[in-house]
Amino acid sequence: MPIESDQTYRSLGDPYPDSEPRRIKVVGEVQSVPGVWGYGKVDVVTLTDDGREIRRRAIEASQLHESATTKDGKPRHTGYVLERPSA
Repeated sequence: MPIESDQTYRSLGDPYPDSEPRRIKVVGEVQSVPGVWGYGKVDVVTLTDDGREIRRRAIEASQLHESATTKDGKPRHTGYVLERPSA
């Protein structure tokens, strides 16, 4: 599934014990075409517990994953996994 605006992702791994995963929302299209020099960047915002959008920034598109497991079925420990596709 391609990365699209309004998709919601949650963080993988456990950066802080006893904390909820960080959630982000895509607010732009991939800014460059994947190629030799990387996978491109995409603009995201952090979502607070009450749904506010804060801290807009660009991250590597390669950090966004459709599944919490790799192709080999092993759990991912870094990046973000798709939580809600765009409408």
